[in-house]
Amino acid sequence: MTARNTASGTTRRALIASGLALAIAGIARPAQAAFSATQAATLKQINNYFNSIRTMQGRFIQFGPNGEQSEGVFFISRPGKLRFHYSPPVKMDVICDGNQVAVRDSKMMTQDLYPLSKTPLRYLLADRIDLTSSDIVQKLVEEPDLISLILAQDPNLGDGSLKLIFDKQNLELRQWVVTDAQGLDTSVAIYDVELGRPADPKNFKIDYYLPSTKLR
Repeated sequence: MTARNTASGTTRRALIASGLALAIAGIARPAQAAFSATQAATLKQINNYFNSIRTMQGRFIQFGPNGEQSEGVFFISRPGKLRFHYSPPVKMDVICDGNQVAVRDSKMMTQDLYPLSKTPLRYLLADRIDLTSSDIVQKLVEEPDLISLILAQDPNLGDGSLKLIFDKQNLELRQWVVTDAQGLDTSVAIYDVELGRPADPKNFKIDYYLPSTKLR
């Protein structure tokens, strides 16, 4: 196995752990989307709401492509900070300090490290994101009670799609789903969400002294 393949595999495992997996093997990136005036207005509303969020915390439940289920608590502080703490029997934390993302195995006390800029977490953690841009949002789907935005991925992040799902009434983020190049989905639903609560900086500290694999 080459070093490149090893790095790709590690990245994929790490992103699956955080519920934001992207495929390494490729499919063609779709053409840019064109939105109607109504869709553009909806995107603007979601964009304004999403960019107003500075801190968020609550609980999550994650479903993997093979039906595996895990849950825990999460903390987000934009820009750049995140922590997913998984409940037993899973012994794992996903931590972002604004520069690196660490997927820490709390049982083995090891971790994988890689740049935030190389993961789709950058969309969730950006200081501001322009969801009205067809360079970012590939498709908008409206359902009776939900609005889904399918985001196009940069080629260097791996081809696939990231879907953000919002409540249609209050525009709150409810869920995200990643579909990889093989068509496999990993979804994360969030609930008991609190916005604007001060975040504890300790939640976002990475222990760089732990044995780690660092992807550049």
